[in-house]
Amino acid sequence: MSEAFNVADIFGQDVFNDTVMQERLPKKVYKDLKKTIEEGKELDLATADVIAHEMKEWAIEKGATHYTHWFQPLTGVTAEKHDSFISAPMPSGKVLMSFSGKELIKGEPDASSFPSGGLRATFEARGYTAWDCTSPAFVRKDAAGATLCIPTAFCSYTGEALDQKTPLLRSMEAINIQALRLIRLFGNTTSRKVTPSVGPEQEYFLVDAKKFQQRKDLIYTGRTLFGAMPPKGQELDDHYFGTIRQRIAGFMRDVNIELWKVGVSSKTQHNEVAPAQHELAPIYAPANVAVDHNHLVMQTLKRVAGQHGMKCLLHEKPFAGVNGSGKHDNWSLTTDDGKNLLDPGKTPHENIQFLLVLTCILKAVDEHADLLRESAADPGNDHRLGANEAPPAIISVFLGDQLEDVIEQLVSTGEATHSLKGGKLETGVRTLPDLAKDATDRNRTSPFAFTGNKFEFRMVGSRDSVAGPNVVLNTIVAEAFSEACDVLENSDNFEMAVHDLIKKYATEHQKIIFNGNGYSDEWVKEAERRGLPNIRSMVEAIPALTTEKSVAMFEKFGVFTRAELESREEIKYENYAKAINIEARTMIDMASKQFLPAFIKYTRTLADTVIAVREAGADPSVQSDILNEVTVHLAETREALEKLKVVTEKAAAMAEGGDQARYYHSEVVPAMEALRAPVDTMEMIMDKDAWPMPSYGDLMFEV
Repeated sequence: MSEAFNVADIFGQDVFNDTVMQERLPKKVYKDLKKTIEEGKELDLATADVIAHEMKEWAIEKGATHYTHWFQPLTGVTAEKHDSFISAPMPSGKVLMSFSGKELIKGEPDASSFPSGGLRATFEARGYTAWDCTSPAFVRKDAAGATLCIPTAFCSYTGEALDQKTPLLRSMEAINIQALRLIRLFGNTTSRKVTPSVGPEQEYFLVDAKKFQQRKDLIYTGRTLFGAMPPKGQELDDHYFGTIRQRIAGFMRDVNIELWKVGVSSKTQHNEVAPAQHELAPIYAPANVAVDHNHLVMQTLKRVAGQHGMKCLLHEKPFAGVNGSGKHDNWSLTTDDGKNLLDPGKTPHENIQFLLVLTCILKAVDEHADLLRESAADPGNDHRLGANEAPPAIISVFLGDQLEDVIEQLVSTGEATHSLKGGKLETGVRTLPDLAKDATDRNRTSPFAFTGNKFEFRMVGSRDSVAGPNVVLNTIVAEAFSEACDVLENSDNFEMAVHDLIKKYATEHQKIIFNGNGYSDEWVKEAERRGLPNIRSMVEAIPALTTEKSVAMFEKFGVFTRAELESREEIKYENYAKAINIEARTMIDMASKQFLPAFIKYTRTLADTVIAVREAGADPSVQSDILNEVTVHLAETREALEKLKVVTEKAAAMAEGGDQARYYHSEVVPAMEALRAPVDTMEMIMDKDAWPMPSYGDLMFEV
């Protein structure tokens, strides 16, 4: 039996949180730091020195020997450089432990070795990390010991953002300013700040570590490039919310403990739809804190999996034929005094502020659907989106029956006079209570769904940072709020103006609302009729970053400069090309060194069997038929392998950029699929003992 513990006793024990700061910092220093956190006031170096000293003392008490500026470069993962607390040795030979305010506030990692999309030349090495004091520092304990981790932003010597955090913080400030403008129009004079709150759910797969090590595709790419489906997949739906197996339960327990210690509010855990797939969900946090926490979640899942003899797969589509993994980004807007701007109340048709917020969001999503789709673009997501699993590649908004009815009233008559009620759900069993029923159902096929008091953006890939999608959401909604406020602040009759604006936005952007089955072919045709974009791949999505419309919006709100957007476009093309190149070369390696030798060996075994059966005087026709079939697939494999080699070499020789990425997509990816087909067919024919690696069944059902 595992040792019992009290969650409340361990939660946040390794976080330099508000409680710790109140206990350890002088009152004036604490007050100044809170002003910096809440109001963005500049922190002077003397105050920073006091904070740094107390943070160091607290971390050393936790066993920390080093500190690191923990940041999120454009590599898709976090980065860190560790420095110890020791200073120069004293004449006595002993050392002092020191940590200054300057070291807390600013670090200088090499900026030339991270993706910059041309913002930094190779010889231009200087970059800066800057303390994000709104996201608390924490002590992480692992094989390296205990390390004080300081969440930071990362920018170049010339000020351009080289990370995910900087534009996120900029976008949070943009939507704060515009949301405050909006609620002031409705008489709110008490709220001082509006913050986007985010709760990113995390899906993942677990496989046995020993089996993982026998698959080069999993090692190099995080997904299976070959593999035939086992007799049983997810068709019985018996894994979803099923009883959690003991090995997995032990893993989940340890993950929760590690996350709770560093202040991550891990709340929900369950089996997901596909075999070996699971999910973890936290409680909401401010967007930048939620992003930091989600990176901690991903790192912890991987680390703890290793301790349990497993590997955690965060790829969006590690197995063909079963559901892939996403990261549902639950987004809402909350004031500092607890008001949720996305709470419709019991009578949403009478909640004018909510209706304006709602129709502004409809406007934002409709006008920038391509940009929102791009924010979830990833090579792995190309295998997931639109493949009969949530969500489709077409951006639409699910509002549910109640709000859709309100919108239809606004469009048809100019005013909403009623809201549909939820009523009672009668179970038909006397011993069970009748349940209060929500006014609307849920829709798992919608990429952007309203779910009561928040929107759930379900497109994000499971291994991706949620920073990018939230940068886009914050900025496009800030733009919509700004344009609405420009109209309303200059109106002579506010009530009439807001009424007309809500109707205008509802009418012009009703086409983005879809409550039906997003998986259906009919929806694809209907979306085309409505003029909604259907962006099927990452290379098709990337250009949305640098359209004149996008550049103008991001520059207006100070979130990105044109140069920063162009750099991200270049980085994304390069990342796509590099990811597909690695996958193609891995397939070539596996086919050349594992599959073809195994197939040739198997044909020899079959040929020997045919000869032996014939010499024994029996009919070898069955063995001959199998030999002929295997020989055909062997030839197909060799031919497809040679074709893949040619197109991969041609792609690699091209200049980096959009043309190269598009060639990988149009030529290399189909060649990879062509090589996979005969190999997967052979897996269904050959003896299991003759197959050179663990099968899908071994990986998904033997965890």
